[in-house]
Amino acid sequence: MTAASQNPGQGSTLAPTPVTDHPLIRMKAISLTINGSSTGPMQVPEGLMMVDFLHEYVGLTGSRLGCGQGVCHACVIIVDHADGTSEEVRTCITGAHFFDGKTVRTVEGHAKRNEAGDVVEVSPIQQKFLEHFSFQCGYCTPGFVNAATVLIERLKRQPIARRAVEQEITAALDDHICRCTGYVRYYEAVKDLVLNTPGLVKDSV
Repeated sequence: MTAASQNPGQGSTLAPTPVTDHPLIRMKAISLTINGSSTGPMQVPEGLMMVDFLHEYVGLTGSRLGCGQGVCHACVIIVDHADGTSEEVRTCITGAHFFDGKTVRTVEGHAKRNEAGDVVEVSPIQQKFLEHFSFQCGYCTPGFVNAATVLIERLKRQPIARRAVEQEITAALDDHICRCTGYVRYYEAVKDLVLNTPGLVKDSV
């Protein structure tokens, strides 16, 4: 089963041509849930990085390959756990088979789409990034979207005091590298959303 027969999370409409059989490459099955859609089982090379799996096998190219060393965090996706928690995982240094059986979200999975697959509404954090002109080239934006999404979802489960807002935002975004905007607009966008979303902050102090 290849990307031509699946389109999890509304990725590229152009199916890639991944390696499916080669005498010198060991293949191994993988199945997972991506953006709410079951993917697999499909045979992919052992040792294939997750970012390459997303790009070449399922046509989801929103996760960016930046440094290739797990430093810039442009490539992160969200792993959702059974207990309702979630975390970011770097896909450029994590093999695809680590995600076998897991439930993940990529940046393509945040916006609402109609039956034709067209975006009809972006997520709250995506909207705030647009309103604050948070990005220029946009290469790092998928990582920032996922980082902020994990933070907002955590605050919905565990609201924080007003005095802790800036510290929590800094901690959530600190690992993400942006070469254009100097981080301030990303930070301000997330702060705007946190302070104006009911239930995320326990008090006004």
